[in-house]
Amino acid sequence: MRKPNKSELDELFNRRVESVVGEKELRAKLISGKKLLIKHGVDPTTALLHIGHATAYHKMREFQNLGHTVQFLVGGFTARFGDPTDRSHSRQLQSKAEVMKLAKQYLNQALKILDPKKTEIRYNSEWYDKLSAESLIELMSHFTHQQMIERDMFQKRLKAKLEIRFHEPVYPLLQAYDSVVLKDDLTVIGTDQLFNEMRGRDLQRDFGQEPQAIITVPLLVGTDGKNKMSKTLGNAINILDEPKAQYGKIMSVPDTLIYTYFDLATNINSAELGRIKKQLADKHTNPRDLKMELAHKIVSMYHGGLAADKAQDDFVKVFQKHSVPSNIPAVSIKKPTPLIDILLENGLVTSKSEFRRLLDQKGVKVDGHVVTDLGYELRPPTEPRDSGQLKTSATIQVGKRRFLQIKP
Repeated sequence: MRKPNKSELDELFNRRVESVVGEKELRAKLISGKKLLIKHGVDPTTALLHIGHATAYHKMREFQNLGHTVQFLVGGFTARFGDPTDRSHSRQLQSKAEVMKLAKQYLNQALKILDPKKTEIRYNSEWYDKLSAESLIELMSHFTHQQMIERDMFQKRLKAKLEIRFHEPVYPLLQAYDSVVLKDDLTVIGTDQLFNEMRGRDLQRDFGQEPQAIITVPLLVGTDGKNKMSKTLGNAINILDEPKAQYGKIMSVPDTLIYTYFDLATNINSAELGRIKKQLADKHTNPRDLKMELAHKIVSMYHGGLAADKAQDDFVKVFQKHSVPSNIPAVSIKKPTPLIDILLENGLVTSKSEFRRLLDQKGVKVDGHVVTDLGYELRPPTEPRDSGQLKTSATIQVGKRRFLQIKP
C-alpha cells in the first residue's frame, strides 16, 4: 500500500474520468494512505464483454497498482431480472444457473485487466437469497416512489403508455444496498449507473456509513463512430474476439476516434498519449499508421504480442498487398455442396438472408472471383472441373476478413 504522487493523483482524477462525486473526501483518503475498497458491479446478461466495458477496469487497475482492493460484485441475484436503465421494456427473467454460467465468462474476461491478487469476487445472492420479506420492505421504506419513478426511462415509458413492471423501480434500491453490505469507499461505473449509485450514498448515510465516492467513466463510441459501443447495435469490439477479427475491427474505427481509443482502451502512459496527440495534429502523419499501432496494442493486451504480430501481418497481406492471410481455417467436402451450406456450417455467415445480402454487395469470392449465384456449388477436389465453376481446392472469402480454405 503506497500513497500516490502528484502525477498519479492527476491520472486517477482525470484520465478515463467523466465525473467524480465526493472528490475531496476521496483525495483525502488516498493521501492518508488508507487502503480503499472499490466496488464494481456487473449483471451478467450476455457472454461477451467489449472494450467499452473495459474502460472501468482500466481505471480500477490504476487504483490496484497503488495497492487498493477491487470488490468485483456479480449480480448473482439482481441479474435474474436485470437493471431497467435505458430500457424501454422489461428485461427477460434469467435463472440463477444461467446467471452463474455467464458470471464465469465475465470474470475470465475482466481478469485480463484487473489484478487477480487484488480482486475480491462477491455475489449479491450471498445476502439477497437470505433477505426476508420484512427486511426488504424495511429497505424500501428508505426511498419514495417519486424518487425511483423520476428516472428518464420510466418517464418515457409513462408518456408512451408502456408498462413498468412493479419490480423495476426497486432495482436501484438493491444496487444501493450492495454498497451498504460491502462498505465500499469508492465505486467505478459507467455514466448510465450514476442514479443507482447515488442512491447507494443515500443508503450508506442512513446506515451510519461514510458515503462512497463515485467515479464515472466515459462511454466508448463503437466502430460506427456514432453510438455507444453495444453488441446489440453491432458496433462492438469484444474482449474475446479472435485476434485477426479484433485487429480488423479496430482498423475500421473512424480516424476521429483514434486518440479516444488510445486514451480509454489502452494502458499507455500520459507521455505516450501526448505523443499520439502531437502526431495526430501533424498533417504529415498517416492516421492509418497510428491506427495500426492502436490495433496492435489492444490485441496484445488481450491475446499477447505474438498474436498481435500475426494479426498485423495478415492485415497487411489482405488490405495492403491484397493477398490471402496465412493459416486460414481449412475444411474438406466429400460431395458436391452448396456454398451457402459450407458458409453456414463453418460460421462465415449466420443466415441465408445474410448470404443473399453479401452476394448483392459482391462480398463473397471464391479464389478471387466474385460469386453472384445463390445456388453456387463446390465439388470435392478429386472431381474434374467442368465449365463455369471452380471444382478444385479453393479459397473462400466472405467480406473483408473472413476466409476458408477447401482442401483435399
